[in-house]
Amino acid sequence: MILKWDIRIPCLTGARTRKAYVYLPVGYEEEEVERYPVLYMFDGHNLFSDEDATYGKSWGLADYLDYTETQIIVAAVECNTVGNGRLSEYSPLSFTMPDGSRITGRGKKYMDWLVGEFKPYIDENFPTLPGREHTAIGGSSMGGLMTLYAMSRYNKYFSRGAALSPSLWINGASALPFIMNGRFRRDTVIYMDYGSREFLNHASQRAAFAQTCSQLIEKGINLTARIVPGGVHSEASWERQIPYFMHTLGFFPSR
Repeated sequence: MILKWDIRIPCLTGARTRKAYVYLPVGYEEEEVERYPVLYMFDGHNLFSDEDATYGKSWGLADYLDYTETQIIVAAVECNTVGNGRLSEYSPLSFTMPDGSRITGRGKKYMDWLVGEFKPYIDENFPTLPGREHTAIGGSSMGGLMTLYAMSRYNKYFSRGAALSPSLWINGASALPFIMNGRFRRDTVIYMDYGSREFLNHASQRAAFAQTCSQLIEKGINLTARIVPGGVHSEASWERQIPYFMHTLGFFPSR
């Protein structure tokens, strides 16, 4: 079951609305007492429905979760679709685009809203297990970058994270400062991947991926890192990785 409603993020986009999504697992009953772990995700519009997806192809995440009867709640929000709003909200660092456009990173403001307002709302209105040990975060591309940032700076809220095709290119081949300076608990689990064909998109990406893996390992993270054979930068490719990252995060099928 997927619920969808309009929300506002006043600190970022004022009165303008965007969609929020919550996936509820097979067997969910409104009157039940059972509680579920929660996976928060970026780019909510691309996760469940081809009709809502930016390029007409979603991850098909609800289909996988329904078929496997995976007992989790997924909470996600549509990205900022105006201009470079998505790049700005989904980056903790300011950076320059290849065309010279300057992007001001507002990732901290977005994450402060997510843990300060959105997560409390989800915990209050749905049968969640709100503790850190039952809370994960995930995303792809800029959402993958934000997942690494969330795990670095908001580790007290999230014990597990999945960063698919993270946009490490925004920092060139330089080490990510928020990982270098991050404080991670020893039980932190991170899944990170990159498609083999994606390395052709940015000259420094292979080095950046290797360096980020090294950073995380040195920080004591329980890291699963994969190069996806033939993987590309698309929802269809990320959909095929769902079983891998779900298993790494500890969300196992019930059937």
